[in-house]
Formats: sequence, structure tokens, C-alpha cells
Amino acid sequence: MPSRRHLLRLLLCLVTLAVALGLATRGPAIDHADYQPAEGDVLFQALGSGPVSELIAGSTESPYTHCGMVLRRAGQWLVIEAIGPVREIPLSQWLAHGRRSGFAAYRLRPEFQSSIPSFIAAARTFLGRPYDPRYRFDDECIYCSELVFKAWRLATNTDLGRLRKVRELKWEPYRKTIEQLEGGEVPLDRELITPRDLAEASQLVLVHRRGI
Repeated sequence: MPSRRHLLRLLLCLVTLAVALGLATRGPAIDHADYQPAEGDVLFQALGSGPVSELIAGSTESPYTHCGMVLRRAGQWLVIEAIGPVREIPLSQWLAHGRRSGFAAYRLRPEFQSSIPSFIAAARTFLGRPYDPRYRFDDECIYCSELVFKAWRLATNTDLGRLRKVRELKWEPYRKTIEQLEGGEVPLDRELITPRDLAEASQLVLVHRRGI
């Protein structure tokens, strides 16, 4: 039976995540006519202005706080993302969640595009997996950049971007937020993949940016 302290900590994580990342789907869909999507594109955006978004942006010194991957099913452009249970949503709806509807699109370089079908298939194996508000690197729960990173690793047995430890980030100004999410001390030796480090992967090239 979970302890009362554990339940309160979980509730705090979920409430903070919902406020910071904007899980609600209200708001108009955004026309993406100025962006020509391709399967396997990795999209980045800035979500909300809550403590978790501030933590991600500030500690990584990047505006990118959320990401997902583009795929096409039944003639519709979708994005697979981890923002709650891993899910697929229409591209236009995904774009509407970004601050000022801004986003950046990165595309696999030509020499890596043969891996796109396997990349997408690997990402879809995580559908329904719960979100990880503590940003651990296990498979029980999963966060946004971890989803893309692990899908690429499963598909190619190589890494997309560089893993780094919490101690390598600019974490000190956000100690209180991290301790609240963690329910304890800052896990300085925890490895993770940040949106920024994913975007800087050598296999990717920026093909579109708007409002971010």
C-alpha cells in the first residue's frame, strides 16, 4: 500500500507537470503550411512557463522543453510524443501547444533516412507508456526526448545525441524544483537525454524554425 507521503509526492509531480507542460488540448489547431513535414522529423517546442519548463530551459540553456517525432498514418500527419502516456496526435494539434505556436523541425540527413521506418516502428512500441516526471533512464516510464532517443537506439543500435549527467547541467538555480520532483536530493549522477542534446545530434539538420 503506497504511503501518504508517496502519494502526496506523486500528486505534486503530476500537478506540476500538467501546469508546466500544458497537457490540456484546448486551443485552435495550427496550420503547418509553412512547414513541409517528412516522416522521421524530430520537432521541438517550448511549452508553458511553469517550474518544470523553466527547469528544463534554464538547466539546458535552450528554449527547447518538449519534443516529438513526425509520422504519417491513414493520410494524416501525426506526432508521437511522451507528455503523459505516450500517444500520437495530429501535427496541427501538437503545434498549437507550443508557446506562441513556435517550433523547430530537424530532419535526418540523407545517409540516415533508410532507418526511418524502423525508427517509427520502435517509437510506437512505447505507446501507452506512462510519463516520467523524474527523468530517469529506465523503461518503466518515459519522457519526451528519451522516447526519441530510445527509438533511434532500438532501430539502429546507435545514439542520437549525447547523454549527460545532471551535474553537467546548470541545475543549481533549480535545486528546489528538482528536490520537489525527486522527493529528495538532486540526483547529480543520473544520466539523461535533454531536448537540446537531442537537437544537436550529428544525424540531424535543422530544416524549419518558427517563433522559437
